[in-house]
Amino acid sequence: MFIAKVVGNVWATRKHPSLEGKKLMLICPVDGMKGTRSGPVQLAIDHSMDAGPGDTVLIIDEGSSCRQMMGAGKGPTRTIIAGIVDSVSAGNKTKKYH
Repeated sequence: MFIAKVVGNVWATRKHPSLEGKKLMLICPVDGMKGTRSGPVQLAIDHSMDAGPGDTVLIIDEGSSCRQMMGAGKGPTRTIIAGIVDSVSAGNKTKKYH
């Protein structure tokens, strides 16, 4: 799991059947306490969170967990948006995102 910022979306005219009706989002990993980018842009599935560009999200980057969240037995899935982050706390510091 990691925290990322949604930086865009992807429009696909053809998708694998397990991805029909799912939003495909571009995400960039961020340092949770600083909010600064910490990795390359990746593709993630938004199954039910309704995230959009600018949102800070919690990412699961593991195929089996992703398929379980989507209810898909088999499919080309690995990375999914598991939640929208309101704040991150570490020690006595808190970084608010909303």
